[in-house]
Amino acid sequence: MNHEIVESFAQMVREKGIDKDILIGIVEDIFGMMVKKKYGPNTKHDVVVNMDKGDIEIYIEKEVVDIVEDPSTQISVAEARKKSGDDLSAGEEFVEIVPLVDFGRRLVISAKQNLNQRIKEIERDAIFNEYTNSIGEIVVGEIYQIRKGKGEILVMHNKSELLLPRTEQIYKERYKKGDTIRAIVKEVRKGAGNPTVIISRTDPGFLMRLFEIEIPEVYDGIIEIKRIAREPGDRAKVAVLSHDERIDAVGACVGMKGVRIHAIVRELNNENIDVINFAEDPMVFIQRALSPAKLKEIQMDLENKKATILVANDQVSLAIGKGGQNVRLASKLTGFELIVQKEGGEEEEYDMDLSEFREELGDVLFHKFFDENFKSVRDILKTSKEELINTLGIEPNKVEEILAMLKKGFEEAEVESEEEVDEMLAELEGSGKSESTDTNEITSKSKTTEEISTEKIKEVLPGKAEEVKTEGE
Repeated sequence: MNHEIVESFAQMVREKGIDKDILIGIVEDIFGMMVKKKYGPNTKHDVVVNMDKGDIEIYIEKEVVDIVEDPSTQISVAEARKKSGDDLSAGEEFVEIVPLVDFGRRLVISAKQNLNQRIKEIERDAIFNEYTNSIGEIVVGEIYQIRKGKGEILVMHNKSELLLPRTEQIYKERYKKGDTIRAIVKEVRKGAGNPTVIISRTDPGFLMRLFEIEIPEVYDGIIEIKRIAREPGDRAKVAVLSHDERIDAVGACVGMKGVRIHAIVRELNNENIDVINFAEDPMVFIQRALSPAKLKEIQMDLENKKATILVANDQVSLAIGKGGQNVRLASKLTGFELIVQKEGGEEEEYDMDLSEFREELGDVLFHKFFDENFKSVRDILKTSKEELINTLGIEPNKVEEILAMLKKGFEEAEVESEEEVDEMLAELEGSGKSESTDTNEITSKSKTTEEISTEKIKEVLPGKAEEVKTEGE
């Protein structure tokens, strides 16, 4: 029986990766509790576990006395001589080896339950500590279960279960059981059972780690990733800075014929990645962030972190991007609220990306719209209710609720945007100066706004200062 128990302990060491010394300590504690339950709390005992020989020995030590007052710590002279076969006298110590069978089936089952509980606690702590130390690192696992209701994916990694929630998945990706998947450890939550390890493929940190894997200069710290703005599955902007003047940061990240960046794009299901050079000067940084659009004028309000961008008519779509994506990502990257205006004061027709209403719609409805190529709010609002019902298979009353919600949100956002533009136009008109009179007049601001000199405009927007001066003359 002893051998079978120790062998089961050894198997736990092999399968669960529990330290042998820790397991021996747990076994000694549990069998010590068994001794106290059977013989009393004051019993002197010793438990010896030998994993190599596959043996457990339990020793009870008692004092030999003429008259027994406490059976848990004392034994009579006659009984000690009978059990040991030695001529023991009062005052000597008697050591007895107790077979496990003497404890009875109930105590052995209780000890087994306690052991399992202690082992589970050790496993939970080990998982928590392992993945807490791995937060921000990429793990590679195998998908072994897809929960269709919630859209959650369970991933097996080093015999541990990791959770990839729907919100942390790239929405265009479709997964199946047995697929190998890479993701970043985002969070570890403690609960009643094993810790819940949350992994993510949408976190900007995942993109940063992929850059470190594919681009040695980033891993070595020669090129630093300063900022990342990302709309997972669609597009991302990455601002990089080289700490070595001999190395071009953007060129190193893109690689020969784009081989380096393409490896990252493939991993992210063809997510477009714009790599730009970081700049401390916010005006320079904004110009780079809005590429490939060519800007004609930038008006900065540093205190309120706003910038009004004037672009030519043929550059508006490039500056704003599909569904406002380019200007939205540039705003996230630079930390400035960017307002794009057409040359002459006309504004681009306002629209909102459907992803802004993802939480209100829910993941299931959002993906239905996406699968049917509804990418923006205007795409939905200009579609008839009957067509939406037939295309999406949604109840009429539900379609009406969705349309009302989108229309309200769209109108509120549009009014807010229009008010911002009106306020800026009013400021320009109130100054009593034409937008193209003089370089200093074009870039003039309130007392809290940084003034931009002709030399600065020459530096950032080559050729603009000369055009403005000619118009003023």
